[in-house]
Amino acid sequence: MLSPKLLEILACPRCKGPLTVPSDHAWLDCAACRLRYRVEQDIPILLIDEAAPLPATREGRL
Repeated sequence: MLSPKLLEILACPRCKGPLTVPSDHAWLDCAACRLRYRVEQDIPILLIDEAAPLPATREGRL
C-alpha cells in the first residue's frame, strides 16, 4: 500500500494533475488524461510510455 504522504505529492507526469488510487492499490489513475499508471511492489511507475488507458465504465466515467 502506498504511503498517504507519498500520495499527497504525486502528480500525473503528463498533465501534472491529481492521481487517484483504486481500492486494489495496483494503479494510480489520472481522470484528466484518462491514463492509468501501475504500481509494482509499492513503487509507482509514472512513465507516460508505460501508462494504460483507463477502462471505460458503464456510465462513461471513472
